[in-house]
Amino acid sequence: LWLGEQITQRGIGNGTSVLITIGILADIPGAITSFASVAFGGKIGATEASGHGWEKAVGMIILFALVTAAMVAINQAVRKISIQYAQRMVGRKMYGAQTNYLPLKVNYAGVMPVIFAGAILSFPPMLLNPLSTLSPTLGFLHDWAAVFQTRGWFHYISYAVLIFGFSYFWISIMFRPVQIADDLKKNNGYILGVRPGEHTAQFLDFVMTRLTVAGSLFLLIIALMPDLFTFQLGFPQRLATFLGGTGGLITVGVMLDTMRQIETYLLQSNYEGFLKKGRIGSLPVPQPGLRNGGEESALGSMPKICFTLFLLGIAAWVANHWESFVK
Repeated sequence: LWLGEQITQRGIGNGTSVLITIGILADIPGAITSFASVAFGGKIGATEASGHGWEKAVGMIILFALVTAAMVAINQAVRKISIQYAQRMVGRKMYGAQTNYLPLKVNYAGVMPVIFAGAILSFPPMLLNPLSTLSPTLGFLHDWAAVFQTRGWFHYISYAVLIFGFSYFWISIMFRPVQIADDLKKNNGYILGVRPGEHTAQFLDFVMTRLTVAGSLFLLIIALMPDLFTFQLGFPQRLATFLGGTGGLITVGVMLDTMRQIETYLLQSNYEGFLKKGRIGSLPVPQPGLRNGGEESALGSMPKICFTLFLLGIAAWVANHWESFVK
């Protein structure tokens, strides 16, 4: 916790979330080993995975790209509510009618419903298994615990109900339509076709309820993907964990949040940013001692350095395990 707090205060991003993401990404070498085992049809290191040929390896790459793109898209997806403002006084200036948008996220609850649902389902086995060993007459408790652990219909139905339930529970706590409606009314803002005040709050609550259905369904599909790939398609478990699941949702969410913070920092420091332009470069703002509006700073070379180090690390790992590949 102390290290996470230091990262939050002195670095970029939420420190605790960054540390959790690093722990998830630390299993990438094992996933690469499993992928190589599938592609080359052998066993590498301690990984046990039968070879399924290059067809399955290519399918895994395509699935990984599609799942990652879906997680990014749904995390960024918003429903824009058109807000109309009447004439208003800001400072000493009078502004005319303006139209803005109120963004409502489709996946408003984030990954929290999946985490809560997994924690609830893991609690009964932790409680019932020790109790079943206290007496032979309590042996039936072990069978009850197995119901929650077995990847059967009861487990998946309970998982789905808990994810939907916690999604609505999270929305009911964090989303405040009455407060948003009051703020709009105080600032002479209103939603087109909706009366200010109570009707606006009811409209926002109705829209968010419908969005939560879509967001919860997405969370359920992503959370069940590792089990589907492992138990139904025979993928190595280490590799299947990166094809969705809680780890994938956490990693994508933290990376998107960190990228937004970096973008904000760059824009505040007179840089173009990289989310839209695709590169980091300084804006042509004239500064004393610099010609042609300024030079590219050292921060602009950070992506190139990180990408080069990443490629060198991959090359070193492949060279170290090359003998295992060709056996």
